[in-house]
Amino acid sequence: MEDILRPIYQERASQANTIGVLMIEKKKKKFPTTDTFDFILLIIIKSGEQPVFVKHYTFNDKKAAMHIVTQAQLNEWMLLGNNRKIFDWLYEGKVLFDRNEYIANLKRELMEFPFYGRKMKMGIEFARLIRRYTDGKAFFDEYHYLDAYNYVVQSLHHLARLAVIENGFHPEVTVWHQVKNIDPEIYKLYQELVCSEETLEKRLELLFLASEFLIHSRTQIGSSHILSVLEEKASWSFNEMLNHPELKAYSVDLGILLEYLIDKNLIKIVREDTKGQAIFHRYYQVAEKLF
Repeated sequence: MEDILRPIYQERASQANTIGVLMIEKKKKKFPTTDTFDFILLIIIKSGEQPVFVKHYTFNDKKAAMHIVTQAQLNEWMLLGNNRKIFDWLYEGKVLFDRNEYIANLKRELMEFPFYGRKMKMGIEFARLIRRYTDGKAFFDEYHYLDAYNYVVQSLHHLARLAVIENGFHPEVTVWHQVKNIDPEIYKLYQELVCSEETLEKRLELLFLASEFLIHSRTQIGSSHILSVLEEKASWSFNEMLNHPELKAYSVDLGILLEYLIDKNLIKIVREDTKGQAIFHRYYQVAEKLF
């Protein structure tokens, strides 16, 4: 099959902008890693007009997809974890072209998973966890149990991913397979939520209690990144945080994370006068004693 696809990737590999080409072959009929395609050609380029360009091909009774991805987009996926398949592609893909050992170095970095990269990813997952848990609890308190269930499942996924990252691994598509060995307690919680014969209300009630403890136990490691950034200066406006290069990745979850850390006395509010009476600017600073 590689011979059939060779003219496609060789044309791209000959271009100076291309820094790596991998081929990923579907291994199981119904496994989602390749989106049902028999082959994926992942072509990584330095830069491009589009961050992602996809083209589909068919030959004999097979189908293939070519994904041309900029280096910046690849880095974003790896940081935010919003394209989990990319890790499988990088781990399992056959290297067809590698300019200046870019892919070899990338794989080495994935395996070593530098601590600072983990710290930032844990912060992002922790923020997502707080958002889903808070929304789920609000729905539960209003007796919207099905909506609460949906958010609790999502919060457990973020808790699971956080545990995986904490242990030095990248979360994969089969994250629950990873968590079963890494953190059986979280795996057991998930099983109790989806398999228990208790009423939905009772399951949710128990899950919120257990989740609250697990979230609290991970507050230190989950907030370590944002607090280290905020220590760069005395106080911050929310807009300054929102536009900081490292905090942009927290996106819409930054506000809810900030309020959580205020509630936990890890961040304190600083008031400054405005031109109006009895209304103040709200700024934020890291509390003197973090933990």
